[in-house]
Amino acid sequence: MSGNLPDQAVAALSPHGAAAGFSPRDVASLRQAVAGPVLLPGDEGHAAECATYNLNSPLEPAVVVGATGADDVRAAVRFAARHGLPVAVKNTAHQVTAPAHGGLLVTTARMTHLSVDARARTVRAEAGVRWRDVLPRTAEFGLAPLAGSAPDVGVVGYTLGGGQSPLLGRTLGYAADHVRGLDVVTADGELRHVTADSEPDLFWALRGGKGNFGVVTAIEFDVFPVTRFYGGALYFRGADLAEVLEAWRAWVPTVPEEMTSSVGIQRLPDLPVLPEPLRGAFVVHLRVGYLGSAADGERLIAPLRASAPPLLDLVGEKPYTALGEIHLDPVDPMPYYDRSVCLGEFTAKTVDALVRLTGPDSGCTLANVEIRALGGAFDREPAVANAVSTRGVPFVVFGFAVGGADQADVLRGGLAEVVDGLAPWALERNMVNFLSPEEATDPDGVRAVYGPERYDRLAAVKRRYDPANVFRFNHNVAPGQD
Repeated sequence: MSGNLPDQAVAALSPHGAAAGFSPRDVASLRQAVAGPVLLPGDEGHAAECATYNLNSPLEPAVVVGATGADDVRAAVRFAARHGLPVAVKNTAHQVTAPAHGGLLVTTARMTHLSVDARARTVRAEAGVRWRDVLPRTAEFGLAPLAGSAPDVGVVGYTLGGGQSPLLGRTLGYAADHVRGLDVVTADGELRHVTADSEPDLFWALRGGKGNFGVVTAIEFDVFPVTRFYGGALYFRGADLAEVLEAWRAWVPTVPEEMTSSVGIQRLPDLPVLPEPLRGAFVVHLRVGYLGSAADGERLIAPLRASAPPLLDLVGEKPYTALGEIHLDPVDPMPYYDRSVCLGEFTAKTVDALVRLTGPDSGCTLANVEIRALGGAFDREPAVANAVSTRGVPFVVFGFAVGGADQADVLRGGLAEVVDGLAPWALERNMVNFLSPEEATDPDGVRAVYGPERYDRLAAVKRRYDPANVFRFNHNVAPGQD
C-alpha cells in the first residue's frame, strides 16, 4: 500500500488529526500497517464507514480503521495508544452512545468469518457477523442461537450487553450466559483469548460490561437443538389498549417458561410496506414466542386473542429462522430518541398509568413503547457468573420517538413523560443494550444500572485492563481507584 497521503486527506486532517496528536506521516504509517481502509474526514467512503442506524447519533471520529481482522484491530489500538486517542467500535451501529469526537473508530463489518461445530454445538463468529448470518447456518444442523428480536443486529455487541432473546431467553437465560470464549484486543494492543479459565475476571466483565474492556474480534458461544416455534404478532386497535394490557398483565404469571411475550404500543407510519390495517394506525402489537406445540400454544394464547377483536393475526407455526417475525423490528435507519426503564412489577395501576400516558386520549406521539416480560431463566445465575445487570428484573420498558434534531426537545419531553409516569414501579437497574446516549453518559446513572457491588467489580477490572480509559465511547465504567 502507498504511504502517500492524498491532498484532500491532508486538508481534512488539519482540524482533526493535528488536535488529536497525529500527523499525515503517522496516518501514512497506519495505512501501511493495516489491510483495511484508513479514512479521515473528507475521504471518499468516510461517511459510509461512520454511518449509524440512528440518524440522530452520528459518528465523527478523527480517524477510522476498517478492520479486516484481529491484526488490523491490534494495529489500530496501538496507533491510538501512541497518539493518545480514545477508541470507539462500530459494527451495525444500532447503539451509539457518543460521537467519538477526537477518537479512533474501529469498524468491524469486514470481519465476517463464521463457523459452526455441529458436534460441539458451538458457533465461532467474528466481530462483523450479524444474527441474520448465523440463523440460516445453524439451521442447517437443526441448531439455534440465542438471537435477539432484530436479526440485523450484530452478534458481538448484542451479547456483550447481555442479549435478551424473545424466544429462548426464559428457558436458557441471556446470550452472555452461554459464551465459551472471546478474542479481545485490550488497551495495550495485545490479542487475548479470554475464557473462564484463562482470565476469569475479564471473562466475567466482558459478558454484560459491553465494550468497556477492549475490542472483541471473535466470540464462541453455545447453540441449541431448536428448529421451530409457535408465535408471531397479534395486532389490536389502539382504542383497545386498556383491555389488551389488562389481559396480558393477568396472563403473564400463568404461562410456562417456554412462552415469552411483550407488548408494543405503536403509532405506525403511513408506509406502503405496511399492510393496510396497520398503515398510519395507532395499534397494540402483542408478540408471543412459544417453544411447545402449536396446539398448546393456541390454547395458551386464547385469553389474549379474546381480549379484543384482532386487526391482524400473524401467529402460527414457524421455523426458527423466522425469529424476526415476532417483533418485526424496523430495518432501515431512522432518526429517533429513546429511553428505557425497568419495572419491579406490572400491576393494574401500572396498566392504568400506561393507558393514561400512551393511550388514545393521551396525546402521546412516541412511535413505540414496548413492555417485555422477563422472568424464568433470566432470573437464574448461569453456570459461570457474568456482569449482566438485569438478573431478577421482571419487566423492561423501552420507548422511542421518531424525528430529527430540530424536534429533540419535544421528543425527549414525550419520552420523559412516559418514563417519569412509570416511576412508582421503576428500578434503578436497567438493561444495558437499551440505554440511550443520555443515559449512557451519566456516570451516576451507569453505576445505578449495574448496582454498586457489580459496578465496583467492573471498575476494578477496568483499572487492570484499561487504566487510561481508552475505551470510553460507551456506557462507560471508569477505572477504579487503587
